Amino acid sequence: MNVVDSSGWIEFLTAGPNGPAFKAVIQETGALIVPVIVIFEVFKYLLRTHGEKEAHNVVVAMQQSAVVDIDTSLALAAARISRDLGLAMADSLILATARAQGATLWTQDEDFAGLADVRYFDKAKSA
Repeated sequence: MNVVDSSGWIEFLTAGPNGPAFKAVIQETGALIVPVIVIFEVFKYLLRTHGEKEAHNVVVAMQQSAVVDIDTSLALAAARISRDLGLAMADSLILATARAQGATLWTQDEDFAGLADVRYFDKAKSA
């Protein structure tokens, strides 16, 4: 199972240099878990850059995979991760979701570099 964080989705959707690294994972919808906070972040980004229709279409596509909502258990796990690793709320929720699902987190967010069960792609080297 895999989780692609917001930076990976945006890189894929905007055809960034690391986009191909995320493409196969995103297209394997049966093995993809989408944290609801990722939907929020990607939708917000696309609203600003591409408009309502494109943002909505991407959310529909994201919902073809298993969407994980935030519940109390996940919120508490994310709070512990935030405390232990110094991550922001959204990053903590994404990592907590991946860990709760036994999934690998795919990202180019350097806050996750070096963590277990994370596939990190250096954005600086891709440019």
